[in-house]
Amino acid sequence: MSNVEVIAPNFKRKLSGVTSTIIQLVPLQRAQGLKIVTMGPGLPADLPSIGWSALPGLWFKPKNRPFRIWHARRNNEMIAGILMRHVLRMRLRLLFTSAAQRDHRPFTKWLIRRMNAVIATSGKSGSYLKVPHTVILHGIDTELFHPPRNDDDRFAASGLPGRYLVGCSGRIRPSKGTDLFVDAMINLLPHYPEWTAVMTGRTTAEFKGFEQTLRDRIAKAGLEDRILFLGEVPDVRPWYRRMTLYVAPSRNEGFGLTPLEAMASQTAVVASDAGAYAEMIEPGTGTVVPAGDGRALEQALAPYLADPAMCEEAGKLALAHVHQNFPLQKEAGRIGEVYERLFAAGLKS
Repeated sequence: MSNVEVIAPNFKRKLSGVTSTIIQLVPLQRAQGLKIVTMGPGLPADLPSIGWSALPGLWFKPKNRPFRIWHARRNNEMIAGILMRHVLRMRLRLLFTSAAQRDHRPFTKWLIRRMNAVIATSGKSGSYLKVPHTVILHGIDTELFHPPRNDDDRFAASGLPGRYLVGCSGRIRPSKGTDLFVDAMINLLPHYPEWTAVMTGRTTAEFKGFEQTLRDRIAKAGLEDRILFLGEVPDVRPWYRRMTLYVAPSRNEGFGLTPLEAMASQTAVVASDAGAYAEMIEPGTGTVVPAGDGRALEQALAPYLADPAMCEEAGKLALAHVHQNFPLQKEAGRIGEVYERLFAAGLKS
């Protein structure tokens, strides 16, 4: 404990986007020289971590810092930090990362006001905060998500009809806009016979009826062989690389990484303005439409389906854009700058 500078708690056993963020960031942060550990369930065994038995060490400052930073990402983690700092008087400063794109409940606002610093994962989420904050958008691992490299990354490996693939990824449900994608494909694909559409993602029990309704629409249009539900695929990354065009039609999102994953795969993107999508996509790298507007989505998709070369050019620009602005290392570095500002402020106080 004497060397630990930052603690990243994870007070949720089930895998979530927050958990995934911690799993990806902590090894990079340690590689950048930060002495950070995790705490809580649902994390890989190879991540450096501490248990509850280590908490008495928080009454003592670390070897080379005036205090430790408790980096919370959920309400229950903020509560724990407040109890340890303000009730138990442990040597901590509190940092919260907010991804919510809605007005916070009064209790959450109360918790946030007791943080020493706040990070927002997008400008949109930051607009709901009533405290000073730093906007740091998520990044992605550009080694894991990359352009096609071999035959398995090409459309032909899919075994699907046509020459070009358009797709979306995510759970099959209204909030993800799956129906908007299906309706657009039903209207567009008859005009573009070289294209096939796929959806990757799981359908939970409560949305089986929703999926069946979409399947019925597809069957009525006679497009069962060209608009396909692939279910939860073992690895979505090759599918990004096989796609010529990726669609993110969500009605609402917390942040939403799939457009970045597709762009890092050199795939053009059409997305709604849900989540942080509009903050990821620049002119030339793709197109953004109003969330929930099926007509606008269809109109945005048509030029790409009509001109695959347009997709190819947008994909190249998207790849360069992601590598410059959204590598995971950049996110880790900017979070590190927030940590250092907190440590520096502690030395002055």
